[in-house]
Amino acid sequence: MDESYDRKLILEDGTVYFGKGFGADKLPRVCEIVFNTSVVGYQEIVSDPSYTDQAVVMTYPVIGNYGIADGDFETKTPTIGALIVRDYNDSPSNFRSAQTLSELLDEYGIPGVSEVDTRMLTRSIRDVGSRRVVICDVNTSVEEGLHLIEETPVPHDAVKRVSSKKKWYSRAPHARFNVVAIDCGMKLNIVRNLNARGCDVTVVPFDTDVKEIEKARPDGIFLSNGPGDPEDVTKTIATVKALYGKYPMFGICLGHQLIALSQGGHTYKLKFGHRGGNHPVKNLATGKIEMTSQNHSYAVVPSSLDGTSLKVTHVNLLDGTVEGMEDVAHKVFSVQYHPESAPGPQDSGYLFDAFIRLMEVNKDAQEN
Repeated sequence: MDESYDRKLILEDGTVYFGKGFGADKLPRVCEIVFNTSVVGYQEIVSDPSYTDQAVVMTYPVIGNYGIADGDFETKTPTIGALIVRDYNDSPSNFRSAQTLSELLDEYGIPGVSEVDTRMLTRSIRDVGSRRVVICDVNTSVEEGLHLIEETPVPHDAVKRVSSKKKWYSRAPHARFNVVAIDCGMKLNIVRNLNARGCDVTVVPFDTDVKEIEKARPDGIFLSNGPGDPEDVTKTIATVKALYGKYPMFGICLGHQLIALSQGGHTYKLKFGHRGGNHPVKNLATGKIEMTSQNHSYAVVPSSLDGTSLKVTHVNLLDGTVEGMEDVAHKVFSVQYHPESAPGPQDSGYLFDAFIRLMEVNKDAQEN
């Protein structure tokens, strides 16, 4: 072991990886360990609420080289569990950079570990699956680390912790539509995409009462991404069920799973999830392949949609998982991936346009 190492990762199977610390010195920290294959976008990853309680291993080796830009955050308060990298660069070269990645992590109490053999660690996660891990001081014994993991409860309140605590607004000039977005841990770029298409957006907490949502007189309902097991979010599932068919509805990631659950579908946990900006997805209607940005641990059970009015519209070409659904009669559709993907790819931005058209047709029908 290199004597300069000051931190270690102890996985729940007893595997140990050594590294050097950056970011916050808030140790020990117990998380679920996952990997992300994105080449760029570490700031968006760190600030994506869907990574709450997760230690993210970046497969791209050099991280931190372009710093942190004020306009690229996906949430105001990052809640990622930890960041694991191979080569951390603390001298960013970017005219937009306002601070270093280490400074950002330190500000929000997030530990980072560099000099880790991320290739070996990623292969382990791929082959064995996502596991719990403790990020700790290098002098912590394996026995102590395993005890910490065992004694730390698995959280089931992630959405409650990251959702907005009160209603807020993001208005667009010359807005044509009013969208209520149910915030389960929403990325800010989703709001930006809706604003850019002429939507005033009213963002409400995940547990907002149905009557309160209807009081806003929405033209459409948006269901956001978010962290954790979708079956934990029972209040939002009930809300989706109550609003289903009353308004055009569009769900992304966790929102996609909540739509399936609201109609009697089921979800299951993937072995190591989908995370990164290079996942090929086939649009069954057009036959086109979209390169997509993804971040999720759970997927919809295809057979559980039998007997519902939801039909599969997109599939993942790597493992055949459900990537999109649609219910034409009830004006509902959803995707498992992130069409708002910042910083990219941009193949799936047309889905926001589809939501606009759905609201437009519905509005015209009501007026006539």
